[in-house]
Parts: sequence; C-alpha cells; structure tokens
Amino acid sequence: MLRYKRSVRVGDLMREEIADILMHKIKDPRIGFVTVTGVEVSDDLRHAKTFVSIYKEEERETTLKAIESAKGFIRRELGKRMRLRFLPELIFRLDKSIEYGNKIDRILKEISNSKRLEETEKVDDT
Repeated sequence: MLRYKRSVRVGDLMREEIADILMHKIKDPRIGFVTVTGVEVSDDLRHAKTFVSIYKEEERETTLKAIESAKGFIRRELGKRMRLRFLPELIFRLDKSIEYGNKIDRILKEISNSKRLEETEKVDDT
C-alpha cells in the first residue's frame, strides 16, 4: 500500500515540472529568480495551488503577473509531461513562509542580543 495520497504524489511531481518549465522553457524577462516551494493539489485533482517564492521584493508583483500570464503555456507543457486524464487548474500564490521565517529569526536575534546586553550591564554593575 502506498504511504501517500495520490494528490500529494501528483503535487510533488507538478512542483518539479513547473520549476523546470519556469527555469528552462519560459523566456519572459519579467520572470526573475523564482523558486517553486510547493504545490497543493485537491483530492479530486482538479485544482493545484502552486506556491512560488520570488527573491527580489520589488519584482514580486510583476513576476507574479508574468507567471499568471504564462499559466496557459505552463499548463500545456505539464500536459505533455504528465500522464493524467485531467490536468489540474493552476492557481499561483506567493509563498510568504520564507519571509515569515526570516522575521521570526530577526526577532529571536534581537531578543538574544538584548539579553546579552542586560547580562553585561549586570556584570559591569557588580
């Protein structure tokens, strides 16, 4: 028996294929450094939320629009590469988890630095 649901396996394969298509097939200059971080496919395999991380913050909106405009091409390429009766409808979303993780990391560093500062002030006072 397989340990993962079919939708998860299809999502993993779609993530790899979409990343390859974005890197090697699409020649749009508006698409900069993009990483496909994950694909969530519905259980009925009709919809696929594709999460992308875009490196430069100032180019996020234009890059996401360029990916949206290339959605038909990406879906057609996926159809050639994957053997599915129905290819899921692609929905592209900006993945904010990396940005959120960096924010938490920055906050933890600030807390750590403030504790060190308090400890050095206590040592200096004695």
